[in-house]
Amino acid sequence: SLVRWHIEVLAEGSFRHTPTLQLLLVTAGSVGTIGDGAFAGLVLLEYLFIEDNEVGAIEPTALRGLRGLLFLSLANNRLETLPQGLFQGLETLSHLDLRGNPFRCDCRLRWLLSWLGTVPSSPEAAGHCHSPSPHQGTPLAHLDPRDFQCQRAELRPFQSLPFSSLGAEAFALGGHQGVALAQPFADACALLEWDQLAGRFRAPTIINSSSPVACHPLPLGGSLLVVVAQLRGGSWVWRRSGGPGATFVRHQSLGAGRLRRPHAVATARLGGHLYLGVADSSKGGTSTVFRWGGRGFYPHQTLRAWHRDTHLEFLELGGRPALVVCSGARRPLVYRWSGGFFTPHTDIPHVPDVYAAKHFQLRGHVFLCLTRFLGDAKVMRWEGSMFREIQQVPARGSMIFQPLTLDGHRYVLLGNDFALSRVFRLGPEGHLEPTQELLVPTPRAFVPVTIGHRHFLVASSFKGATQIYRHITVDLGA
Repeated sequence: SLVRWHIEVLAEGSFRHTPTLQLLLVTAGSVGTIGDGAFAGLVLLEYLFIEDNEVGAIEPTALRGLRGLLFLSLANNRLETLPQGLFQGLETLSHLDLRGNPFRCDCRLRWLLSWLGTVPSSPEAAGHCHSPSPHQGTPLAHLDPRDFQCQRAELRPFQSLPFSSLGAEAFALGGHQGVALAQPFADACALLEWDQLAGRFRAPTIINSSSPVACHPLPLGGSLLVVVAQLRGGSWVWRRSGGPGATFVRHQSLGAGRLRRPHAVATARLGGHLYLGVADSSKGGTSTVFRWGGRGFYPHQTLRAWHRDTHLEFLELGGRPALVVCSGARRPLVYRWSGGFFTPHTDIPHVPDVYAAKHFQLRGHVFLCLTRFLGDAKVMRWEGSMFREIQQVPARGSMIFQPLTLDGHRYVLLGNDFALSRVFRLGPEGHLEPTQELLVPTPRAFVPVTIGHRHFLVASSFKGATQIYRHITVDLGA
C-alpha cells in the first residue's frame, strides 16, 4: 500500500523491483500522471487500486503487461478522458471501477463505450459524464457510441504550384475536370488538369495572353471555349476542338474595342440561349452582355456606363433570371430579365464599395455573399423584392467571399490579403460557423474540383504560389 504518496509522474518501471506483487493500493495521495509502462514487470498483479489521487492523465500503454489483472479501480481522480487502447491486453479483467471522475463524454471516449460492453461490471461503476451539457450526469453505461458525431471534414495541404494566379474557374468536358487559371504576370492562361500516373495536378496547356484577368472556360458541344479577358490587346475567345493535348486556336475577337478594362466574366443560359457577361472597370467603360450566335458571341445589351464595374453574377430570383452588378462607384444593382433584356430592378442598400457578389441557394432561399475590401463582408438574403442582411463578417482586406460545396459539405471561404483565409461551415439558416484557417497569400479565387472519389480545393494566389488542398473526413473518435 502506498498511502498519501505525492509524485508528479508514475514513471516507467516504477515497480520493477517488486515482480511478485499481487495487490497494489495507491490511495489518498497526489499522482499527476501515470506514465507508459508504469507497471511493467508486474505479471502476477491481480488487484490494482489507484483511488483518490488526483490523477489527471494516463498514458496509452500505462497498463501494458498486466496480463493477470482481475480488478482495476481508477475511482475518484481527475480523469476527463482515457486514451484509446488503454485496456488492450487485459484479457482477465473482470471488474472496472471508474466512479468519481469528471469525464468529458465526447468523441475521445467513444471507444470506451464499446469496450464497456465486454466487461461484466455494474453500470454505476463505469462512472458518469461531467460534461458537455447534453450528457452531464448521464452514466457512461447508458450512452451509445452513435450518440457522438465524430466525423469532421477539413482541408489539408496537398500540392503547391510554383506560379501565381489571379482568377480560377473549373470546367468539365468528356468526363474530365480541370481548372482555368489566369496568370497576368506570366501573360498566360493555364489549364490545370489531373495527372493520373503521378497522382498530382499539372498545367500542360498554356494559352499565350496579354495580362489576362479572367480565363473563363466554357464547354460547348465537343469543344472547349476559353474567354480570355485581358488588359492589353483586346479580349479573345479561344477554341479547342479535341481533347486534352489538342491545340487552342483564336476563335473570335470579343467586343471589338467595347471592353476597355475587363474585370470579370460570367455566363448563363436564358431562354434557350447562351449569354456572356463582361464587367468593365474602366472609368468610361461599359459592361456588356453578349449572346452566342452559333459561331461567336455578339453584343446583346450594354449595361449602364461610367460606373467602373468590378463583378457580375447571374442568378435566379423568384423564378426569373436576374443579374447583380457590383461597382466601385455605386451600390450593387439588381437587374431582372424582362422581354429578352435585363432591366434595373433595385439596388442593395447600405453596402457601398462592394467588390464582388457570389450567390448560393439554401432551403428555397437565395443568398448573396458580398465582398468589401474596406468594410465587413455581408451575407444577404432575397426577401421577395430586395436583399436584406442576415450576417456580417469582419473582412477588411478581403477580395473574395466564396460559397462552394465539397463532398456534400457547404462552405463559405473568406480570403484576406493581410491575414489567414477563413473557412466557414454553412449553417441550416444560411449563417456561417467558423471551422478552419488556411495560409494562402493574397487569394483571389477558391475552386472545388472532384477527381474520382477525391475532392480538392484550388486556391489561386495573386502574389504567391497557387495552393491545392484536399478535402478529407477525420474520425475524431479513432
